Amino acid sequence: MTTPDPTAGVFEGREHQLPVRIYYEDTDFSGIVYHANYLRYFERGRSDFFRLIGISHTELAEADTAFAIIRMELDFKRSARIDDALLVRTTFDSVKGPRLFVSQKVTRGDELICQSAGVAVCISLDGRPRKPTPQMLAQMAPWLAPGAGSPD
Repeated sequence: MTTPDPTAGVFEGREHQLPVRIYYEDTDFSGIVYHANYLRYFERGRSDFFRLIGISHTELAEADTAFAIIRMELDFKRSARIDDALLVRTTFDSVKGPRLFVSQKVTRGDELICQSAGVAVCISLDGRPRKPTPQMLAQMAPWLAPGAGSPD
């Protein structure tokens, strides 16, 4: 018997959607999702976005490339609780030089739970900023905001 692959989510237009279930370990003593866990959900959304468009973190590392978050602004709207079924929604808006601008939100049905605006930077494994490879830019192009233009 083979183990089934976990879901990496789906695309709806430009938006990557990743379902997330809230477990006891995600909550604080009050049964509400601990605020720092939203950063983990957003990371999963970004990682699976790349996975689905064919960009592997392993292949990036072999090409001396990685990502680092340099800015993340969070806006909490509602609380999520144990057993909630949430959706992590990720869109990459533009690429400028080594910077990738990303918008994310977590929803429960039609309710907005948390949203973020972030900036990731493409770096070499020694930590220096670098532009994404032409192949990576080509793989991302269909998912960027219309009129985002070409990167610096």
